[in-house]
Amino acid sequence: MATQGNPQSEAQDLEKMLKDYQVIQDQLRSVALQLDQLQAQKIDMEKAKEELDKAQGRVYITVGGVMVETTKEKALTDISERVSLNKARIDSMNKQYTELRNREKQLNEKITSVYKSSQGVA
Repeated sequence: MATQGNPQSEAQDLEKMLKDYQVIQDQLRSVALQLDQLQAQKIDMEKAKEELDKAQGRVYITVGGVMVETTKEKALTDISERVSLNKARIDSMNKQYTELRNREKQLNEKITSVYKSSQGVA
């Protein structure tokens, strides 16, 4: 960290912290966007499962852009697996988001402290 009494070193440390802070904010935006996409996928899968539960007769799934006939049981298993994977991804992203928010808060406090000390504010 900054050495006492060396304004140039303190300025460099503050500049590095500000850059790190910006990187964390960029990462937070990215994780938030991914979370939004995963939540949208979750909603889509829940709707698909509801429709599948009501389905009578033939059932189709898409595989690589092609619709293929399958059994209702296989389709339910497939969607259940996708829901589980989606939930795991959401949980992981939420954890990552929380960790980034904590790092952002800590860095913000450091930046504020260094800035105040460089301005002579106690």
